[in-house]
Amino acid sequence: MSAGWFRRRFLPGGPLPEPQPAGPRSSPVPYHRPRFLRGSGSSPGAPDASRRPDSRPVRSPGRGRTLPWNAGYAEIINAEKSEFNEDQAACGKLCIRRCEFGIEEDQEWLTVCPEEFLTGHYWALFDGHGGPAAAILAANTLHSCLRRQLEAVVEGMMASQPPMHLSGRCVCSSDPQFVEEKGIRTEDLVIGALESAFQECDDVIGRELEASGQVGGCTALVAVSLQGKLYVANAGDSRAILVRRDEIRVLSSEFTPETERQRIQQLAFICPELLAGEFTRLQFPRRLKGDDVGQKVLFRDHHMNGWSYKQVEKSDLKYPLIHGQGRQARLLGTLAVSRGLGDHQLTVLDTNIQLKPFLLCIPQVTVLDVDQLARQEEDVVVMATDGLWDVLSNEQVAQLVRSFLTGNREDPHRFSELAKMLIHSTQGKDGAAGEGQVSYDDVSVFVIPLHNQGQGSYGH
Repeated sequence: MSAGWFRRRFLPGGPLPEPQPAGPRSSPVPYHRPRFLRGSGSSPGAPDASRRPDSRPVRSPGRGRTLPWNAGYAEIINAEKSEFNEDQAACGKLCIRRCEFGIEEDQEWLTVCPEEFLTGHYWALFDGHGGPAAAILAANTLHSCLRRQLEAVVEGMMASQPPMHLSGRCVCSSDPQFVEEKGIRTEDLVIGALESAFQECDDVIGRELEASGQVGGCTALVAVSLQGKLYVANAGDSRAILVRRDEIRVLSSEFTPETERQRIQQLAFICPELLAGEFTRLQFPRRLKGDDVGQKVLFRDHHMNGWSYKQVEKSDLKYPLIHGQGRQARLLGTLAVSRGLGDHQLTVLDTNIQLKPFLLCIPQVTVLDVDQLARQEEDVVVMATDGLWDVLSNEQVAQLVRSFLTGNREDPHRFSELAKMLIHSTQGKDGAAGEGQVSYDDVSVFVIPLHNQGQGSYGH
């Protein structure tokens, strides 16, 4: 997706698109920043130093806008990595009704429903790759998908134990026993709704991108509060952590090229045509050279966690799909996700570039029982895209959080100020990221306080 195409198609007030022959339509979703940033405050740098990382403005909601639970938010665009911010954010009140009334919602904000049956709150971050289109679609779509999925099971959620039949009939007298033996709990219905919502959202994104002839994808990190519990669902390499006075708890499992290695290699094994004859699915400790042909070297395939040896053939000299370790692992012969959150249709892109990892349609879900915590005023959940975690560890973030909140107890906007401070700490300003550790990526951060959860108003 070129910058020119995106500017013509998505930016309001931009130049009219050039005449196009009959073909795929463009996506109807315009490029924009989250609506709660309208009238936002920012901390711009010097106008004559636009290429310096510390000159990039950090944006956060205006002081008249209150997010759910009085949460804080801040974001910064990349250091000219691309023209558009590929991160997107959404938050709001979830109103779950007994049945679907067909009321159309605003595309971003979750409206207060007159027939609400169960309420909760929702925060989400999406980090696009191959352009911002998939992230924009996800930010505008996933909450609606989740509401529909929750409404399909809400009566089961309200029962002490999910019934076998929502109709109330008991076809088999031992049905409750079977449910109990399977260990099915209310929170399993919410987890199932999240998983189904991710799948539904992926289908929507896939159709939109296919119709517009575009490729791209995004990560998704979602936190949902319902019935005294916080559900954190993640697909990608964003991260959420709980920071308390004497505890750090990781609330999400990251998908990286390394953690997704076997699935990526298996896809290449099942569909070798995706490699276009240019890449090898096998992993080696290093990129092989011509002198390695005929030698026995360490390798592993998709079915292996351990390592073995194989005799190097000429085909093994091709670009490897995966190279490196941890968060620095790269997809060298990159298969890019060309549908939002899923991996159904893959395209080979340029070599030697790093994109977001392939994403499963099924997110990893962690459940935090907020009601069971002895909550303290400094207890917060920090959600952020990988631009933050690439340069700050969990421990560094926790140290910054504790120090800031202890010294700013009287500021009603302290959580947005904290989110901004965390971003500034990735720009080499406060030294938290260490010498030379500066994030040039998009960074988006939510800080969600738990102490007075549910007390924050929902403002438009």
